[in-house]
Amino acid sequence: MGVPEDLLILDGGLATELEAAGFDLNHALWSGRVLLEEPGAVEAAHRRFLEAGADCVISASYQVSFEGCRRLGIREAEARRALERSVKLARAARDRFHVEPASRRGRRGRRRPLVAASVGPYGAYLADGSEYRGDYGVDDAVLEAFHDRRLDVLTRAGPDLLAVETIPSAQEARVLRRLLDRRDGPPAWMSFTCRDERHLSDGTPLEEIAAELAGCDRVRWVGVNCTPPRLIAPLIPRFAAASGKPVVAYPNGDGVWDPVTKTWAEPDEQPDLADLAPEWRRLGAALIGGCCRTRPHDIRRLRTALTA
Repeated sequence: MGVPEDLLILDGGLATELEAAGFDLNHALWSGRVLLEEPGAVEAAHRRFLEAGADCVISASYQVSFEGCRRLGIREAEARRALERSVKLARAARDRFHVEPASRRGRRGRRRPLVAASVGPYGAYLADGSEYRGDYGVDDAVLEAFHDRRLDVLTRAGPDLLAVETIPSAQEARVLRRLLDRRDGPPAWMSFTCRDERHLSDGTPLEEIAAELAGCDRVRWVGVNCTPPRLIAPLIPRFAAASGKPVVAYPNGDGVWDPVTKTWAEPDEQPDLADLAPEWRRLGAALIGGCCRTRPHDIRRLRTALTA
């Protein structure tokens, strides 16, 4: 059975999949390091998520920025190429997958997958875990300068969507909303990290910022990502009611992120997203997948649960 037209199955944790393939991501650029050094491995990881049933793969641009590359001595031109390459690799994986015979890849009834360019938060550049706190201590001008050029490069690279993701604060969301409002480009989703069932990571009541995004035509979906699975069900109806938009939901595999070692502490019990996803769908989620610590087998099971 195919996925309903109003539902997209997203991929899982790209960095997690690269780590499983043997790459050391204890680095300021995280998965961006593999993008720079072994881009073929990034394309292969995208391919594994497509084979598992993802209708949309998200580019490896999350932690790549002009500022982050400059800090590591990487020239601006190379940073630009890396951002462009992140989208091109995802598109190449999608295009090669899509042209294969349906019988070979087991995708009868599946639509042509989409590519979303990841627009990660300022906290990803800081590489200190602040995308789960939102305590940047900078003004709007700093955030605007950080996001502006990168948004242009990613948009021009030709993605189908923009994944404005892992946003921890209302301040950063408002800056990104202004930047999206003043430029043309593909539809976007904006997803937040949340500290509990009612608040963004910086403590802002989620209804406050979701209501502000209701008037942003470029943002088609609003919701949550890289947040513990147990919080997703209570968050979905709040985002839906406040924004009037369909919800995007792709939690992590639970656990606590250590920004020093760039690793996740194991939770007491690993949740099964496939068991939880049908309820998320019933509550109004239209884009559903996984984030950190989720792998292709999780997406395969999730797809089966949502199409049964």
